[in-house]
Amino acid sequence: MPRRHIRVTGAPEAPLRAALTALRTELGIAATFPPEVLAEAERAARDPALPPTDATDIPLFTVDPPTSTDLDQAMHLSRLGTGYRVRYAIADVAAFVVPESVLDAETHRRVLTLYFPDERTPLHPTVLGEGAASLLPGQTRPAALWTIDLDTDGNPLAVDVRRALVRSRAKLDYAGVQREIDTKTAEEPLALLAEIGRLREALEADRGGISLNVPEQEITERNGTYELSYRAPLPADGWNAQISLLTGMAAADLMLAYGTGVLRTLPAAPDGAVGRLRRTARALHIDWPHHVSYAALVRSLDPGLPRHAAFLQECTTLLRGARYTVFRDGRLPEITTHSAVAAPYAHCTAPLRRLADRYTSELCMAAVAEEPPPDWVLAALDALPEEMADGGRRAGTVERECVDIVEAALLKDSVGAEFDGCVVDVRDQQPTVGTVQLDTPAVIGRIDGDTAPLPLGERLRVRLTQADPGTAKVRFVPA
Repeated sequence: MPRRHIRVTGAPEAPLRAALTALRTELGIAATFPPEVLAEAERAARDPALPPTDATDIPLFTVDPPTSTDLDQAMHLSRLGTGYRVRYAIADVAAFVVPESVLDAETHRRVLTLYFPDERTPLHPTVLGEGAASLLPGQTRPAALWTIDLDTDGNPLAVDVRRALVRSRAKLDYAGVQREIDTKTAEEPLALLAEIGRLREALEADRGGISLNVPEQEITERNGTYELSYRAPLPADGWNAQISLLTGMAAADLMLAYGTGVLRTLPAAPDGAVGRLRRTARALHIDWPHHVSYAALVRSLDPGLPRHAAFLQECTTLLRGARYTVFRDGRLPEITTHSAVAAPYAHCTAPLRRLADRYTSELCMAAVAEEPPPDWVLAALDALPEEMADGGRRAGTVERECVDIVEAALLKDSVGAEFDGCVVDVRDQQPTVGTVQLDTPAVIGRIDGDTAPLPLGERLRVRLTQADPGTAKVRFVPA
């Protein structure tokens, strides 16, 4: 599920650039890989374990941001009678990473690719993650190849996954895909992305699921100052995400039937978190009647509107209770569903950027083959949830600190200025301290009152008292 995406364009001025560099140092995030890991990655890139099955005749294509080179997934879509066939190739990281090797140990230390506004810290060395293991166009690659047959309404009829050599034919981006579909110039495999995507979106709505089309928050540097804007996701972003969700749900079902697996689970959001989100909606002038469900509200929002974009960013707070849940030998866990997906779900489609997905692929292929899981998978399984939780906490810290740094850069020249906002949160044990959501720009920051408790859920005028990237986080007081 999505996190808050923040990107800085232009040439970030020295204070912002220095603050982000200092954050990486403070968090102990390595800028490079150890020499022995790089050497092993180079060897693996030259001599991966290749599968005997050749599926390079399937004309796969990828859909990613135009600058992406770590391509986890490639797809081909076709009609099958009155239904559809989805073929989805996922990069086979296990073809390159030997269990208990120095490269394997390094990925267990890193766990996730970390995203900063100015750069990213990858899970795998570039020679693999953006090279030999990436499903780049025109290159033969080992993959876990999913085949999912759907009925006329988009419901799965049959699922298969096995190792195969694949070859992507084209690297497409969201804007180009949207343009071809809108102008009806897309050939059938691409045109079906919209057809299948819409069917899957309808099924998601029917089961009460929610897809957060979180806009990318963009900070643009111009003449030493910063402007905040949002890049709204296109419908093609959502259709592409539905293919990944379909595969993750199929993976969960396979593992549940198999009796051993690792799920991505999320309980229903607590009332307090939903209450805070309602106050945020009020702060952003978004009408949320009490008879309208959270899912229905999210589907009604337009991510192209700045107020709606800011609210969708805050909706990610309801996903913070998600966890990885391991089960084995037929003993199923108490919770098997992900409340936002409204179904059992597993992470399996981003192994170049997320450690757990390598293990999910192995378990699903073992389930289809009706074979025991590899020993190295079973040996790592019990520790995987805590490893992923540690990595998730680190990613969450990166996200929060980056938001603070970027918002401070955005407002650094406005100290002393007043803004309209709404108090969306107040500390239980310290009611004079809380969180305020501004109307414009859509910034969230700490507010410190005097002796009176802050008016939770109420609108008020606030004054900015500090904002300095890397030195002083954004702080407000009642005006």
